[in-house]
Amino acid sequence: MSEETVPQEGGADARPKGLIQQMEELMAALNADLSALDADLRSAAGQERQAGVEGHAE
Repeated sequence: MSEETVPQEGGADARPKGLIQQMEELMAALNADLSALDADLRSAAGQERQAGVEGHAE
């Protein structure tokens, strides 16, 4: 069974990435995106709670 590879950018001397390396890079990028999304959602939820508290304080 052969390992599927995709050439890297950078010319003919660059070694192609292995499938496992590609998967690790994709998982790292996905993890970073999910962390950013989590932070955005927590921030939005905090702002909604703050607006709700301010609205009931009057």
